[in-house]
Amino acid sequence: MKIIYITVGIVVLLFVIFQIWAMSTRIGIESYPFTLEKKFEEFEIRNYKATLFTSVKMNTNDYEEASSKGFRALGGYIFGANENNEKIAMTSPVAISLDDTMEMMFMVPKDYNRGNLPKPNQSDIEFKDEPARRVAAITFGGWADSVKIEKHKLKLISLLDEVGISHTNKFFFLGYNPPFDMIGRKNEVIIELN
Repeated sequence: MKIIYITVGIVVLLFVIFQIWAMSTRIGIESYPFTLEKKFEEFEIRNYKATLFTSVKMNTNDYEEASSKGFRALGGYIFGANENNEKIAMTSPVAISLDDTMEMMFMVPKDYNRGNLPKPNQSDIEFKDEPARRVAAITFGGWADSVKIEKHKLKLISLLDEVGISHTNKFFFLGYNPPFDMIGRKNEVIIELN
């Protein structure tokens, strides 16, 4: 019995150490810049700056399929699948448009611009200038999936309607954590405002 307790203790300790290490690797990761305009109890209004992204479009409206395919393509690009075999720093969050045809986007680090970004090996990866935008954002924890995202889209629309804030129908999912994070996961649904 003592061996089982020791084994379980070691596994738990290793898990905690790994999670602390994983959190420490994200310190200093560049984030999509915004200013907070107003904070409500369950959502907030933000103003995002115009920003350059790498993007890939996928012919699906299924979050699970889009997140898997999109991350393989864009992750490959930043991990060296480009003309220079150059590694590019990961940024946060990963954005996915919530349309009939989804698009995943990684923000380009500020040290890069269209002129010095290496050409992707994969032809469907593009560089895209996203304009400044005013959005409403709602945050939720845990693992994201299609059901949770849809629930938070509807909740955000309801909250905006309650306070009379006019919005478009252009939604994005923002994911902040790598797949191996188990603790403190953060996800958001944002909607562009009129």
